Amino acid sequence: MSQNPHDGFVFNHTMLRIKDPVVSLNFYEKVFGMILLRKLDFQEMSFSLYFLAKLGDGETPPADEAERTTWTFSQRGVLELTHNWGTEKDAEFKYHDGNAQPQGFGHICFAVPDLNQAVAWFDENKLEYVKRPEQGKMKNVAFVKDPDGYWIEIVQPSLLGGLGK
Repeated sequence: MSQNPHDGFVFNHTMLRIKDPVVSLNFYEKVFGMILLRKLDFQEMSFSLYFLAKLGDGETPPADEAERTTWTFSQRGVLELTHNWGTEKDAEFKYHDGNAQPQGFGHICFAVPDLNQAVAWFDENKLEYVKRPEQGKMKNVAFVKDPDGYWIEIVQPSLLGGLGK
């Protein structure tokens, strides 16, 4: 019997370009509880990559740098933030969020155990909403913006059983 050619494939990460790594790292670490798994600097090309994830209880990345890099690229649900050096110094600089015309990229999504508690936390942290859960035709789904204007969908899986019916 032949092996399926995509056995072992793992969806590892999504990449977003960011203007200011200090602002974006603080946002994803504080608001969503993600941790920085690995930072890679590419001096000759003037950019840095920041890999973040929400790890399980007691889960820690390896201490050895090479092992940590290999481990990072074997994980699921990683967010890669790419910073092109100098963008943070340009007050007018802005990335296209994918939702303005022409549309392209749409959003990333976080599943939460309690949507109401998550919304209260987002309100406490003064996040900008694209859509609150009670707004629009699709209830129980929220969209907030990150510091670069990218949309982040927030869902409580237990509330979505009838979605699309």
